[in-house]
Amino acid sequence: MSTGSLILVNGMESQCVPATDRGLAYGDGVFRTLLLRDGMPQHWERQYRKLAQDCAVLNLECPDAELLSIELQRFGERAPHLVAKIIVTRGSGERGYRYESGGSTNRILIAGPPPPDRERRSAEGVRVRRCRLKLAHQPALAGIKHLNRLENVVARSEWQDAQIGEGVLSDVEGWVIGGTMTNIFAVRDGALVTPALGECGVAGVTRERVLEAAQLHAVMCQVRKVSWGDLMAADELFLVNSVAGVWPVRQLEERTWPLGPISRSIQAWLDT
Repeated sequence: MSTGSLILVNGMESQCVPATDRGLAYGDGVFRTLLLRDGMPQHWERQYRKLAQDCAVLNLECPDAELLSIELQRFGERAPHLVAKIIVTRGSGERGYRYESGGSTNRILIAGPPPPDRERRSAEGVRVRRCRLKLAHQPALAGIKHLNRLENVVARSEWQDAQIGEGVLSDVEGWVIGGTMTNIFAVRDGALVTPALGECGVAGVTRERVLEAAQLHAVMCQVRKVSWGDLMAADELFLVNSVAGVWPVRQLEERTWPLGPISRSIQAWLDT
């Protein structure tokens, strides 16, 4: 395998899964995406905890943490700095939505080089747009990284301009939820606010780390419903995920922002 396409399927170097895999047929599974630095998975305990929690929501058997860690480190032996994705599916099954409890899951690990513009966007900030697509409510699945990501795919297809780094999504009621691949934070009068995700959206590991860093450094942070007016009235906006880190928002629609001090502080706190 080349460093552009490192894939393990149940521990074996392969690019194949059975055509009967329920992850392929129904999106019946979960995933996590993380960085490998110097061959080691970053924030592994947090990432695995989230993976296990998401598996539990879908009644999936979560692969062993040590096994996954060893397999990720196999990638690290090929290249020190990579982006890795862990996919857990319910495995193969008969046609139909019903599944048999206690079946064997499939684990798929994929790794490739980090995005080439990651550091530049962290330093310079990004231009983002408002997506037309509205996220549906499904509280039973809210917060988890399940494999049913068609809403994100359709939203991301709304633009081809390489100058736009991300699209911001709202739900069917008009409340801001986050980016197509990121969580969002607004800053107003030195305090943070980020959308509540009880109806839809993904609660990412870096979002969790920002909330904890804010508490540690005595920065007030609210998790609540966020309107577009809240975004446009903010002193700063920034986007986060485990691969991007922290991206300050430079422009949303016609509104522009300078690179703000809170965004820079969050970047520094998460790098320590």
